[in-house]
Amino acid sequence: MQSKRMYTGHLAMLGANLLWGVMSPMSKAVLQSGLVGPLSLTTLRMVGAAAAFWILSLFTRREHVTPHDLALLFFASLFGVTLNQGFFITGVSLTSPIDASVVTTTTPIITMILAALYLKEPITSKKVMGIFMGAVGALILILSADAAHTGENAGGMTGNILCLMAELCFATYCVVFKDLIGRYSPVTLMKWMFTYAAICCIPFSYNGLASINFTTLPTAVYADLAFIVFGATFLSYLLVPIGQHRLRPTLVTMYCYLQPIVASMLAVLWGMDRFTPTKGAAILLVFVGVYLVNRSKSRAQMEAEALEAARRTAPDAPAAPDVPESSGRS
Repeated sequence: MQSKRMYTGHLAMLGANLLWGVMSPMSKAVLQSGLVGPLSLTTLRMVGAAAAFWILSLFTRREHVTPHDLALLFFASLFGVTLNQGFFITGVSLTSPIDASVVTTTTPIITMILAALYLKEPITSKKVMGIFMGAVGALILILSADAAHTGENAGGMTGNILCLMAELCFATYCVVFKDLIGRYSPVTLMKWMFTYAAICCIPFSYNGLASINFTTLPTAVYADLAFIVFGATFLSYLLVPIGQHRLRPTLVTMYCYLQPIVASMLAVLWGMDRFTPTKGAAILLVFVGVYLVNRSKSRAQMEAEALEAARRTAPDAPAAPDVPESSGRS
C-alpha cells in the first residue's frame, strides 16, 4: 500500500514537471508576441487557475478550513505561488533564459538545507550524491542547448538574484508548509492559494490587463494561453500537493531537473536541435540522481533503526515501529 502511495507521488511530480517543461516554450511564444506582458500573463494564470479550482470544488467533498489554516494558506500561497512566480518572471526579464535555467538547479540543494534546519532531516551521502548527479545532468542539457551559443547568456546579476529568490521561496513552501499540505485535499488547498495569489497580483497588473485587446488576439496565442492556464497551472498545481503529501521535500524539488529534459526533447521533436550521446548521458544522470535521493534514508527511518539497535542491545526495550520510506515529516 505504501509503495502504491509513493508511486502515485512520483507520477504526480513527473506529470507536473512535464507540464511545466512544455509551458516554457509556450510562455516564450506568448511573451514574444508583444500582446501580453509578463505580469499580465502571471495574473491570467492566477485568476484562471483560481476560477477553475473553485468550479472543481463544487463537484468534490467540501472541507472545512479553520481560520488558523486559512491564514497559513495565505503565507503558503505567498511563498509557493505569488513570490515564486513574481520573482521568477521579473528575473527572467532581466537575465537570459540560460542563466535562469541554471539558477533553478539550486532548488533541491536549498530544499535539502532547509529540510535539515527546519525538519531536522539528515543530509546523507546518497542524498548529496543524487542531488549532485541530477544537477550535473540538468546543467549539461541547459548549457548544451542552442540558446547557449546565440549570445543570449549574458544575463544580469539582478535577474539572477531574483531567480534565486524565486527558488528559495518555492523551497520554503515545500519544507515549511508540508504538514499543512497533508491536512487538506489538493482542490481545497489550491482554490484558496490561487485566490490569495490572484488578489495579490491584480493590483499590480490591472493596467497591463486592461490594455490587452482580447478580441484581436490570434488563435495561436489563445491556444498557448489555454494550455498555460489550464494545463501548466491548474492541472500541474493539482498534481503538486499529491506529490508533496507522499514524498520528501528534497525529492519533490528534484523533479525540477526534468524540465530541461522536456525542453530538450521538444527541441529535438520540433527539428530545432538533435539528440546526441551527451544528451542521453545527461538524462541518465538526472534519473539516477532522482533514484538515489529516493533511496536515501529519512529522519523517521534513521530513528527507527536507532530504536531497533537499542532493542537488540536491551531486549526489554519496545520494538521499533515499522516505518515506510516516505513517512514522518521527511
